[in-house]
Amino acid sequence: MTDTIVAAATPPGPGALAVVRISGPGAFSIRRALAPDLRDPDDRRAMLAGLHDPETGELVDRGIVTSYAAPASYTGEDMVEISCHGGYLIPGLLVEHALEAGGRMAEPGEFTRRAYLNGKMDLLQAEAVCDLVAGRSRALHRVAVHQMERGLSARMTAARASLVRLEALLVHHLDFPDEDEPPTSLETVAHEAREVRLRLEGVLATAPEGELLREGALTVLAGRPNSGKSSIFNALVGYERAIVTDVPGTTRDALEATVSLGGYPFRLVDTAGLRETGERVEALGIEVARRYLARADLVLFCTERGEGVSDADAEFLGERDCPFLVLETKADLARPDNGTPGFVDARENGCSNAEERTRHPLAAGTVDVEALPDRIATSVVTGEGLEEMGRVLPRMVFGGLVQATGDLPVVTRRRHRRCLARAVEELDAFERALANGVPAEVAATHLRPAETALEDVLGIVTMDEVLDRVFRDFCIGK
Repeated sequence: MTDTIVAAATPPGPGALAVVRISGPGAFSIRRALAPDLRDPDDRRAMLAGLHDPETGELVDRGIVTSYAAPASYTGEDMVEISCHGGYLIPGLLVEHALEAGGRMAEPGEFTRRAYLNGKMDLLQAEAVCDLVAGRSRALHRVAVHQMERGLSARMTAARASLVRLEALLVHHLDFPDEDEPPTSLETVAHEAREVRLRLEGVLATAPEGELLREGALTVLAGRPNSGKSSIFNALVGYERAIVTDVPGTTRDALEATVSLGGYPFRLVDTAGLRETGERVEALGIEVARRYLARADLVLFCTERGEGVSDADAEFLGERDCPFLVLETKADLARPDNGTPGFVDARENGCSNAEERTRHPLAAGTVDVEALPDRIATSVVTGEGLEEMGRVLPRMVFGGLVQATGDLPVVTRRRHRRCLARAVEELDAFERALANGVPAEVAATHLRPAETALEDVLGIVTMDEVLDRVFRDFCIGK
């Protein structure tokens, strides 16, 4: 905290502008070394200045210099931001000259870490900053903004305050046990603890879907060779990422890309077609596909429209623990109304006679048609079904978040989930202890650990290694 840190806050490369950040006790002296002709500027006022090499005096660029006196800055320290021309060279030279003038290179997330340590934000807000920068979906953006504005922090702070109050009530009960009318009965204390626990459980219930918002739902395209998986993959990604041919077994390895569907993030994986094969490389690709399927959050099972879902396919889908959706691909080639072999849906067409039931691809087996998942007819040629997938897939994976109304606090990190689970567990133990007649002074030992767990969420008392884990995912300059 005694060092002055320097970093480019924008990525290197061609661009109109770049920003160099300087923060710490020597920020203003470095500013004077880089912009010697600039008079001491008014606080928080942007001023045009020549930017020079401190040793040679050579002009490097002309840019906008903005100074922020502590504590009214992002980090809470004296801070300078220089807006210069973009590219590789100029921002790099300014960082180099700032380091020569007494600064040191900032570590990932160090500006935000200092903001947290200086009380400008709590740890939940700091993590939300990272999600805002790294997020690739509108849904995560909404959650991160809500968290940055203390939506989740306010819930955790209120729950912690309730636990502090309960501890105070129990202390009063223990200090004055013989009072005829204690201020609060143990029944009331247990009831309030239960209310706090239920509120925390409501927030904790968002963790599975909330964590997927940050990581993206692992969505695996599976099916037989030449079933249209790679074409669907390319259509959703938006460009020709996977090779598409009419030769079975073209896809040998798994291709992965992150896409946003309906505003929610999906890690889309194209895999090798599932079949028995003696070809060694293809067999390795199929094994990779099965490993992805074992970890999938959602499976998109592709089958050509007109072929339907075989008994073997249905058995395979029934083995999945995750949600799955059947995609009837190449819908532009196989339609019942154009004379080509088409898929006959028993649920829509009724199968009124034996001939139709025999023709139905599922009729001869033991598969219950009504028990099959919803299916979507798709065509990458006409675009049929792609928009519908953008509506259906988020509901299958992020159903609770999609249906939620208002600004619901969402748990997006495993760290939050572990701390909240610990708080809920301790509160549950406290309630059970009181219900079983355990003396109040013994039962109360569960309240402090619950309070500590909430403090860990907020970062009120946090060890350095926890902070290291939180901020290592930040980019340098943030």
